[in-house]
Amino acid sequence: MESETKNESGTAMDGSVSFSRVTDVVTRWTLDFMFVRLCRHFKEGKLDEFNETLSTLEAMCQGSSLKGEVHDEKMMISAFLARVMHGKQLDVQFEEDARVMPLMSAAKIWPNLEDTVADKSLFKNVTILLLVQSVAVCMEKGQISSASSALKWFENNHGFPQQNLRVKLSTIVTQREIYHPFLTSFSFSRLLETVQSYLDAFLEKNPCDYLLKAATKMLQTSQNMEGLEDAETEDSCPSETANVSTEDRKREENTVCLRTKRKLLPTKMTDLWKPDSCKKPFVSVRRIPMSELSQMTSQKSVDTKKNNKKTRKAPQKWTSQLDKYLKKGVKQHGQGKWSRILMDYDFEGRTGTMLKDRWRVLMRANEVS
Repeated sequence: MESETKNESGTAMDGSVSFSRVTDVVTRWTLDFMFVRLCRHFKEGKLDEFNETLSTLEAMCQGSSLKGEVHDEKMMISAFLARVMHGKQLDVQFEEDARVMPLMSAAKIWPNLEDTVADKSLFKNVTILLLVQSVAVCMEKGQISSASSALKWFENNHGFPQQNLRVKLSTIVTQREIYHPFLTSFSFSRLLETVQSYLDAFLEKNPCDYLLKAATKMLQTSQNMEGLEDAETEDSCPSETANVSTEDRKREENTVCLRTKRKLLPTKMTDLWKPDSCKKPFVSVRRIPMSELSQMTSQKSVDTKKNNKKTRKAPQKWTSQLDKYLKKGVKQHGQGKWSRILMDYDFEGRTGTMLKDRWRVLMRANEVS
C-alpha cells in the first residue's frame, strides 16, 4: 500500500516519480501535439479547423504552469500564424487600434521571432512579404485609402527594410496599379509558402510529434492484429464449418464483422461552431505567457461561440478634416458616388457605407444642403 499513488498530496507515484512531474510531461506532450496540429491546419489552409485548434491551445496555455523558452516561442508563433491565416480578412481585428489589420499585426510580432529563424534571408523575405501584402490586400479589396493608411502606419511605427521599397509601394498605391508585377512577385501565396518553410525548419529543430508517433504506432499494431484475425477466420471456415447449420454460420459471420469493423478512435470531427454568415469568425491568442508580447501588442479577442453573434469594430470618430473631405467629394462627384470619393481622399479605412451614413448625419444637422 505504501507504493500506491497519492495524487492529491503529490507524493511519489509508484514510489519513484511524483504525480505533478508526470502531469507536467503529459501537458507538455499535449501542447506539442496541439501546436503541430495548428501548423498542419495552417499548411492545408483549413480555417475552421485552425480556429478550433487555436482556441483549444489558447485555453490550455492559460491554465498551464509550464514555462520555458521553446514553450513561449510556440505560443508566439501561434499568435503570428493566427494573423497570417486571417490576412485577407480586413474586418478581423487583433489590436485595439482599428486601423491595424491582421498582416500589420503579424508584422509587429515577426521581429520577436527572429532568433527562431535559422535562415536570415528567409526572415528578411517574410518581413518584406508582410509589408507588401498589407498594402496589396487592401488594393485587392478596392480600399485604396486603407492601403495609404497602411503605408503611413509602417513608416511611423515599423519602418521599411529598404528605402526604395517605400517609394515603390507609394507609387503603386498612387497610380492604383492593383496588378503591378511587383505585387504579383510578392503575392499572398508566396507569403504562405515562405511561412510554411519557416515552420518546417522550426519543427525539425524542435520536434513536437511524440504523441503523433505513439498514436500511429498503436493504430498500425491494431490494424496488423485485425488482419491476422481475418486471415485466421478465413482459414478455419472451409474445414471446420462444413457441417455447421446456416443459423450458426450467420451468427459467426456477424460476430467476426463486428470485431473487424470496430474503430479504436473516432474518424469524424464534430464542428463545434459555425458562423451565421459567409464571413469567417476568428480566434486570437488572447494571453501568451510572454511579457514582451503583452507589452508589444494590445490584443482584442472575440468569443465566437457566444450566441453566434457578430462582433463589430468600435465606432471611429469623425474629425472636422474628414468632414471637409466628404463635403468636397460630394461637391465634386455628387451624392451617392462614395466609391469615387474614397479614391480621392484618405478616410482612414472607412467604407462607402460609412461615408453615406455620415452624410446623412450632416444633412440632419443642417451642415450641408
